[in-house]
Amino acid sequence: MWESVTAFDESAAIASVVRALDEGVGAEELLLDVIAPVQARVGREWEANRLTVAQEHAATAINDRAVTAVALHPSVRTAPTRGRIAVACVDGEWHALPARLLAEVLRVRGWRVDYLGARVTAPHLVAHLHRTGPEAVALSASLATRLPAAHATITACQAVGIPVIVGGAAFGPGGRYARLLGADCWAPDARAAADELACAPLPRVRPGHQPIDDLPHLKDQEYTLVARSRRRLVGSVFRRLADSYPAMRVYTEVQRERTAEDLSHIVEFLAAALYTGDEDLFCGFLVWTAGVLDARGVTAAPLLPALELLERELQDFPRATATLRAGAARLTRAASLTAGTAE
Repeated sequence: MWESVTAFDESAAIASVVRALDEGVGAEELLLDVIAPVQARVGREWEANRLTVAQEHAATAINDRAVTAVALHPSVRTAPTRGRIAVACVDGEWHALPARLLAEVLRVRGWRVDYLGARVTAPHLVAHLHRTGPEAVALSASLATRLPAAHATITACQAVGIPVIVGGAAFGPGGRYARLLGADCWAPDARAAADELACAPLPRVRPGHQPIDDLPHLKDQEYTLVARSRRRLVGSVFRRLADSYPAMRVYTEVQRERTAEDLSHIVEFLAAALYTGDEDLFCGFLVWTAGVLDARGVTAAPLLPALELLERELQDFPRATATLRAGAARLTRAASLTAGTAE
């Protein structure tokens, strides 16, 4: 399967899946023990710069078609014997394949599934819940910057009496942010989520619950102000960065665009860290970014002066400045360890 996907041979990939089903391999095993690991490896290869963005998109599309081939195989299509589950990605989340895998696993296990796909807004999801009344909502998010949207969606679903199980890398190691945001359940992968839903109904939810009940630190408004000021902050830091990092003055237009994108991501993850109250979220993103840049032969040197400039812009925001300082310290330590390993 890996060879077919990385050769961008959709026909061969689908033929492999169909042949395996014909030979008696279980649909769930194909979905979770073949297609899912292949897709995870696609992501790792992109991080390591062994696949381009276009190649990663092409490989993901083939894996998605392979999931469809599994779902449509005669041995897999069965009438539902269990209740109804709505499966969706949070608003702004484009990485839909994990949710799609869960939806198909639930179908294999006999659930009636409404798969709503990527970027589902809370109002649209709630409207669907009113019409269909499922036993639960399964919500997927891959990027931590989607956590505020995830929190709003969790709360909105619970307000109409529907419990929410969440999953995806956005919710952190061990699902730490799932608990923080008040989700009724967290699962590390599709198999665990299906097992959890099969064990017993999820607990009914608390009436009148508000997001601020989960995150009282949001009262300081730092998250709101930073999130709303993202464009201004990026513009201000970008204009001043050439003074702190003179090599930027000879950047090409493409390099300048990439730098602006990186700054935008930095502010987005800073906002997510302020929302959750967790500095590690921001620090981990910075170290990951430095690794991605290094894999592409791009220096991570501008990151530290960019953090210093952001700190000056946000000097009246104590949580933001503390988070930026923690990020700079983590980045410096990571660079020292990398340099020591290289020597």
